[in-house]
This record gives sequence, C-alpha cells and structure tokens, in this order.
Amino acid sequence: MVSPMITVHSVPQAFSAEDCDRIIGYTQLVAASDARLVGNTQNHDLRRADLVWLDDVPQAAWVMDRIIEVVREANREVYGFDLNDFSESAQVARYGAEREGHFSWHSDVGDGRLAARRKLTMVVQLSDPAEYEGGVLEVWPSSQVVSAPLERGTATLFPSYLLHRVTPVTRGARHSLTIWAHGPQFR
Repeated sequence: MVSPMITVHSVPQAFSAEDCDRIIGYTQLVAASDARLVGNTQNHDLRRADLVWLDDVPQAAWVMDRIIEVVREANREVYGFDLNDFSESAQVARYGAEREGHFSWHSDVGDGRLAARRKLTMVVQLSDPAEYEGGVLEVWPSSQVVSAPLERGTATLFPSYLLHRVTPVTRGARHSLTIWAHGPQFR
C-alpha cells in the first residue's frame, strides 16, 4: 500500500463537462491577472499563465460547494489529513500556447502565512484535451513522475508539499481549477 503522504489521487467526473464550460466562461467576466508566485513575485521562467480568482466572480459560488464535497470525500478515503478550511480562493489558470504557458517544478508550500498551511492541493482538468497540446500536470511523489489524467472534469489531489509542474502548452490553451485545503502543521 502506498503511503497517503505520497499518494496522487484522481476523481473522475468530479465536475461535468457543462460545469467545466461554466467555470471557463467565468474567466470572461473579470479581468485575468498575470500569474504570481507566493510572495507576490512574478517570474515568467518559472510560470506563465493568466489567472482568475473565483472569489471575484459572484456567479461561481456553487463551485466551492462542489470543491468541498470532492476534497472531503478524497481526504476521508485516502489521506486522513487534519484539514480545517479553504483560506484561499480557487483559481482558474489559463496556460496558452501563445506564451508557452507552463509552471516549472515547484511545491505549493512556502514562507507565506497561507502557503505554510496548505496541506492538500486539488487541480481540476477543465479543458477538453483535444483543444491543446502539452500542458500536462505532472506530480513527483517518489522515484516516478505521475501524469494526471487528461479527462475533462477529473480532479487530481496530492499533498501540497509534493513537487509538481505543468509542461509547456504548444498548441491551444489548457484551463485548470486549483484550490488548496489548509490545516495545522504536520507532526
């Protein structure tokens, strides 16, 4: 049995195709911002993406209910982490080929007050994989890199301290939804 501390878990059809279309549509309602890193720095060598924070879109309130449901079930079945909130807004990222959108190897924990409390990361595949090339979410839990499923609406969850990346998009655009579940430090 693989330890939950290095498990990459997928939930097929966590969101329907219609849900994915609605979420992508929300990105047209507010201005996207250039992706920044923890500490509010910008580094296009590390990350090139456009972001919309769903807290900025009132019509997207239902998304958080679904996120809570998926994370609660995955945590109960797989991880058993002590989670107590979602202190950060969900983000929709657009990785476009025109900028070779990507996110190099990184973890989702850091020095920031909120980033230090991130315990579980969830990334939902919003785009149809036929609409783009590249843009693969890869997670490095141990000696083998794991590629996240490409099926639209699939949620991929993993401990936030695991290294992961999004490979450069070479055609089209990939949209994804990301959220972090927070809790007290691991002991």
